[in-house]
Amino acid sequence: MASEKVIEQIVTGFGYDLVEIQRSAGGLLRVTIDYPWEQNDPAGNDRRITVEDCEKVTRQLQFSLEVDGVQYSRLEVSSPGIDRPLRNEKDFERFVGSEIDLTLREPIGLAANGQVSALRKKFRGTLEGVEMSDGVLANAADQNHWQIVWSDAPPVKPGVRVSKKRAPQPVQVLGFRLNEVREARLAPIVNFKGRNT
Repeated sequence: MASEKVIEQIVTGFGYDLVEIQRSAGGLLRVTIDYPWEQNDPAGNDRRITVEDCEKVTRQLQFSLEVDGVQYSRLEVSSPGIDRPLRNEKDFERFVGSEIDLTLREPIGLAANGQVSALRKKFRGTLEGVEMSDGVLANAADQNHWQIVWSDAPPVKPGVRVSKKRAPQPVQVLGFRLNEVREARLAPIVNFKGRNT
């Protein structure tokens, strides 16, 4: 679609990453932007999109989309939020160690060896990269270097005691390729105690 190319050129021209473009009924055009991730950032800083960033992109998009004759009734430019989608290899690298919600294109089938329902496609767990024997993460050519680690134990409610006699649920691991993923998003986990610093 020509309008998507225009939007991507404008967003990347300002130095942001285009995370997502959504069109909804009623003419809403929603554009989600983020700062690019620098894998080698020594300070480990993760800059966040501000209102000023969104305003700057909105003004330029309104002008360019009008010139190109793109039809929409309302334009919304925003940051990805706490349930950010993971769309490509760089997103997965960026969020290794994070809690994600993963939906596969097909059920896992017989690969589960009876440990998980063969019809299961949705998982919530920790995203990990699979290390090769030399301790280095597998490269993109391997196409099978991601895994999700989870436990099906129910979450413990605040104030409820957990019996020490109860057997812990086993931790499970599922390896996957990016082409097997229908959707992956950061799990929307909210910490009301503030940021960890």
